Amino acid sequence: MHVLRKKTIEHSLEESKEAGHSLRRTLHTRDLAFMGVAVAVGAGIFSVGAQAVAFHAGPAAIISFLIAAVVCGCAALCYAELSSVAPVAGSAYTFTYSTMGELVAWIIGWDMILEMLMAGSVISKYWSVYVNDFLRLLGVGITTSVKVGSITVDFAPIVVIAFFTILLVLGTEIGSHVNNVLAIVKIIIVLFIVVAGFFFIKASNFTPFIPPSEPASSLSSNPEETGVWFQPLFQWVTGQAPSIYGVSGIISGAALVFFAFIGFDVVATASEEAVNPKKTVPRGITLGVIMVTILYVLVAIVTTGMVSYKQLAAVKDPSLTTAFELVGATWAAKVIALGIVIGLTTVVMVLLLGLTRIIFAMSRDGLLPRALSKTSKRGTPARLQIAGSIVVAIMASTFDVTVLSDMVNIGTLSAFMLVALSIPILRRSRPDLERTIKVPGSPVVPILTSLSCLWLMLNLSLLTWVRFLVWLAVGFVIYFSYSYRHSLLQTPTDEHIMPDLQEQVHESH
Repeated sequence: MHVLRKKTIEHSLEESKEAGHSLRRTLHTRDLAFMGVAVAVGAGIFSVGAQAVAFHAGPAAIISFLIAAVVCGCAALCYAELSSVAPVAGSAYTFTYSTMGELVAWIIGWDMILEMLMAGSVISKYWSVYVNDFLRLLGVGITTSVKVGSITVDFAPIVVIAFFTILLVLGTEIGSHVNNVLAIVKIIIVLFIVVAGFFFIKASNFTPFIPPSEPASSLSSNPEETGVWFQPLFQWVTGQAPSIYGVSGIISGAALVFFAFIGFDVVATASEEAVNPKKTVPRGITLGVIMVTILYVLVAIVTTGMVSYKQLAAVKDPSLTTAFELVGATWAAKVIALGIVIGLTTVVMVLLLGLTRIIFAMSRDGLLPRALSKTSKRGTPARLQIAGSIVVAIMASTFDVTVLSDMVNIGTLSAFMLVALSIPILRRSRPDLERTIKVPGSPVVPILTSLSCLWLMLNLSLLTWVRFLVWLAVGFVIYFSYSYRHSLLQTPTDEHIMPDLQEQVHESH
């Protein structure tokens, strides 16, 4: 079996021009940068950060954010370089297909489907939570959930998913214009939060900056929530007792807040829809990461300085809104809640886009049914967009998906790890390719980035790893039962492959 057969960069570029299976280029640098900001400045900045402070690192969550930012910044440079070489749909999936072969590409594509599917569901659910929270702050006794038989259905995620699905079906350009406006509103609100929060900062809340390690069970009356399944894998393997805070808490906090930095790999999935992608995509990715990092560090400082981490830990689901409520600034909490509702809408849109573009790229290669990559007259995969949105809506409206946010992290980190390794591999195998941006210090920086991602993965919970392995097992079954036999590299005479690609396909074997 030729499971490590590779698809050339030229093949990927030509494939993006295939009639009926190509996307329309309408996005510019500002659109891509705001796309990264839109998806990253969402649940992470408004809720996951507070959870990292309360249940992982205390005030040292600031360091957790910086660690995540450094790793993400290095990974962003890797994405930027590879996007300048192969500006086509698929992101990490497409990059690894050209450097490590089909099976590895399938694994990473399957992981990215997990990432986008879980993230879209989680964020849609968070959006509903904050809509209800905003209504509560306004004194409106309305809930978006209703009981249908024995199942509780939340209609808020369905509404927001349906709205952005319609926009994306009509055209990526239309969706990007809406996204840009909402992203600017979100940045203004975040800056307001930072300025308002600085008036409530107390130096005593930063002490101790790195709280001493303590048993995880000390924070919960339910032992199951802090038992072995919720213990970081590294702690479990090394036989350590489940704990929080301390140095290990900083690392596990960094692994958690990594959820906040998934934006720029979604930007890479939209490379095929960018105008002059060899320049706009690297610039968009880099600019987006810089803006997101600045915003996150500022909010982390404010969150940890306003209230004690112990106060946040006493709340079941602490958020940035919780911090303002605890200091009596309910007026600010209302503005924040409104900002979150507005902000999370853009996150939902970009994740729906990312999910369909990954599946689109894999189906165009034959690893998933080719019909999924069929595009409409508007240059969008309309049927795939609708189908993917339906799945996300069902999960968000009926499942308790908030506990699955770690699944987003492990899918993202595995993608980052392999993308970083792709840099030195492609530098060695294809030094002739034009690169408008290069990762400095290769191969050292990419290898260290890859190892850092692996280290963060090891600090995710044991339960997350078990779920991840089950997801991979399902992926292997699909690959060997369907994808391998239907891959266009397996059947070079398939009528769907354009004639001018035949020679390149044969060479890839």
